[in-house]
Amino acid sequence: MLVVMNQGATGAQVDDVVKKLEHLKFKVNRVDGVIHTVLAGVGPADNLDPADFEAMGGVKECHLIVSPYKLAARAFRPEGTVITVGKVAIGGTEVIAMGGPCSVENKDQIERAAGIVADAGGKVLRGGAFKPRSSPYSFQGMGEEGLQIMRAAADKYGLMVISEVMDSSQIPLMVQYVDILQIGARNMQNFNLLKDLGRIAKPVLLKRGIAATIEEVLLSAEYVMAGGNQEVILCERGIRTFETFTRNTMDISAIPVLKSLSHLPVVADPSHGVGKRSLVLPMALASVAAGADGVLVEVHHDPDRAASDGAQTLKPEQFQDMMAKMKLVASAVGRSL
Repeated sequence: MLVVMNQGATGAQVDDVVKKLEHLKFKVNRVDGVIHTVLAGVGPADNLDPADFEAMGGVKECHLIVSPYKLAARAFRPEGTVITVGKVAIGGTEVIAMGGPCSVENKDQIERAAGIVADAGGKVLRGGAFKPRSSPYSFQGMGEEGLQIMRAAADKYGLMVISEVMDSSQIPLMVQYVDILQIGARNMQNFNLLKDLGRIAKPVLLKRGIAATIEEVLLSAEYVMAGGNQEVILCERGIRTFETFTRNTMDISAIPVLKSLSHLPVVADPSHGVGKRSLVLPMALASVAAGADGVLVEVHHDPDRAASDGAQTLKPEQFQDMMAKMKLVASAVGRSL
């Protein structure tokens, strides 16, 4: 149930609607917009008549949301959501570039990466301090030391930090150092982790699972939002298909589909989407053209010697070239970079 209040509706009128929704066993989420207050009630939809709410004082209109995801639906916030992280706004007119190595290896590597990202116009430093690897013998990350190194490098170059959280037990540690917590593809349906991230006051970037449908992605976002955290960023990072030439199949069409179904910002991860350095640039450009609010790519000063994912990691000059060309595409579709 979505109730839009009139411009100028009084606090008492809003409270009356909230009380009625709660009496009907709805959990109410309130959004105070520039013009209207919107009340989203999540609960039983049996025998509900929107006209009963539209007759109440201060109510402009009322709608039933029939999709299984309520808070993530475009109808909840038709104008779209902009998530502000420091001085960075994700979901607005500017396309945000996030870059850095797959994993934090040492202080010198991360400082170089931060300089590369900042010099090219990137706004967010990415890097894994805890790494979920398919093989138990692969490099697993530096843990808290890696987070400390990332935070120091990002602060030095005026960047925000995004890093992956793998387990609920890591959340208290990570919120001390990280501006955006990333949920990897393997954890997209780790519902206990999603619920716990719903209780924090930090933006969450949710990557699409390797075989997840659009609806499943949005339902995972709903888990976080239902817990109270409305700052969710969706990420298309490729899905597993029968094709083996690329690491995954980059589903560019998912970007405009997600933008039409949901009000949440959408970014693209072409590095994981294709798994080949030479293909990251065209997929990044295609993502911006398709409406992505940002791109998340891997960049390293010496990718051929990277501890992980070197084959899909850009060299510094390739990252600079990508940024210059993305700026042209962004301008062509009415965005900036």
